[in-house]
Amino acid sequence: MSAILEEGALFVALVAALCALLYVILMQFTPLGTRVRQIRNRRRLELDAACTCARHGHHAPGELVRLPSGDALCPECYAEIVHD
Repeated sequence: MSAILEEGALFVALVAALCALLYVILMQFTPLGTRVRQIRNRRRLELDAACTCARHGHHAPGELVRLPSGDALCPECYAEIVHD
């Protein structure tokens, strides 16, 4: 009985290892992997640009103030607008 369970566990481990190897090969050596990396980099750069104020510099995404229109504003600019 234990031999059957061990064989099943080893088979599942083999399938998981082969899937992981296939994923690594696809992401490293094919145009699909290049495209996925480009999309990830573009999203990271767009998020970084959206979190950077021209006057006050970079802020964490959680620090930004969300306006009712859905736009984000840096906290210093928001304080200047509200108090001035």
